Amino acid sequence: MEPLTEHVAARADAADWRAAVRLAGDLLVSAGLATAEYAGAMEEAREELGPYMVIAPGVAMPHARPERGVLAPGVAVVTLVTPVAFGHAANDPVDVVIAFAAEDKSAHLATLQRIAALVTDPDALSAVRGAHDDGELRAALATRRTA
Repeated sequence: MEPLTEHVAARADAADWRAAVRLAGDLLVSAGLATAEYAGAMEEAREELGPYMVIAPGVAMPHARPERGVLAPGVAVVTLVTPVAFGHAANDPVDVVIAFAAEDKSAHLATLQRIAALVTDPDALSAVRGAHDDGELRAALATRRTA
């Protein structure tokens, strides 16, 4: 299973939730883990289903159905310089975007468990948020042992 540290962008700029999701989707696409259709499907999921993907204060986890363009399992983590609203009453604004591509239900659940371990660890999440560059972000994710 791929570690959460492979595809990251620290302190990125996003004008809104769409741009934030697109940043994470672009990382999945550039890594060969998903198609551009998949990246677009993550945006569509937010439009159609609402801000369900905002799973904790300041943390969004965009994803879409595997048949929409998953090529291989993987995760992309983006931290934002300025948090953006996704429309979630309790957990906005978002400054950490963790997008993932899973090929099937069991991979989906395994990835969710790894992300949940990160999101429920206040020290690890604080380190992720405090990372000033991609190297620091990778180190913060690796420290949590999410691999």
